[in-house]
Order: sequence, then structure tokens, then C-alpha cells
Amino acid sequence: MKLGEGVEAAIHCAATLASVEGNSTIPGAALAESFGLSPSYLLKHLNQLTAARILESVPGPAGGYRLARPAERITLLDIVLAVEGREPAFRCGEIRQRGPVKIDASAYVKPCGINAAMLKAERAYRAALAETRLSDIVADYKAEGDPRSFAASCAFVARHQRPQKPAAAKQI
Repeated sequence: MKLGEGVEAAIHCAATLASVEGNSTIPGAALAESFGLSPSYLLKHLNQLTAARILESVPGPAGGYRLARPAERITLLDIVLAVEGREPAFRCGEIRQRGPVKIDASAYVKPCGINAAMLKAERAYRAALAETRLSDIVADYKAEGDPRSFAASCAFVARHQRPQKPAAAKQI
């Protein structure tokens, strides 16, 4: 299964925003620069996260993005579904019922075994994502990541976060 690059960008941005203090925000352009992404590309994914109520967007020149809820209440599954959608990765086309080896339709009353196996695997994959919280990712990075990388990330957040008034929050 191949997830789009947007999933990686979305998880990295959410993890970065988990370090923002209080109700501060970070501009989308700064997040894009941080990961070497085009601002317009990243904006699409930030908007998906905002629509899914994972992020909040504060409009205006002094605005930006922040987590809409604590990192402990955001899972990797939340982020993946916001970016990739809820459709299963595998779609059975029932090709067993086509071609020269097909037989009478009554032979196909049971679900396709391949489809059943693929859906079972996807349920396990989604369950693992649902068990992994954004706060877990951040804690692992802090504990096990290269300290220089963690320090650079903290410095980036400190440089780019913008304090906001609580009433200024607006979800798009």
C-alpha cells in the first residue's frame, strides 16, 4: 500500500504544531519552508487537516495554524484519513467473475477470499494507526531522535510561532 507524500507532510506538520505554546500559531508558509515543500502544495493538506478538525486556522497576516485539540487526542489514523480519505486501499473488482474461466453466477455467492484477506489486513493496519497518538510520535522523537534535530525543531517553533488571542481562532 502506498500512501501519498501528503500524509508524511501532514504528520510532520501536526507533530511540529504539537510543540507550539498555548494558543500560538505557525504560518503555513513557515511550515512549508521547514520541510522544503511548496506552500501551495502544503496548503492543500493543511486545509484537509483543518476540515477534519485536527488543526485550527487563524486568518490574517498574523495568523497561522495550531492543533485543534491536544496531541493526545489525535491519532495517526485521524491524519491519514483526513489526507487520503476513508475509502479502503483495496477495491475488489470481482475479476474472478470475468474471462474464460468464469462459471455460473451462483458459484460466487460467498465473498471473494482475496477481498476478505485484504480488508482484514487493512483493518489491522488502521487499528495500529488508531493506537498511535501524535503525542506518542512527539515523545519518541524527543527521547530517541538526534538531539541536534530536536533542538533545531524547537528553535524553528520558537522563531515562527505567533501568539494569538483565544477569541481569534476560526476553523475553516
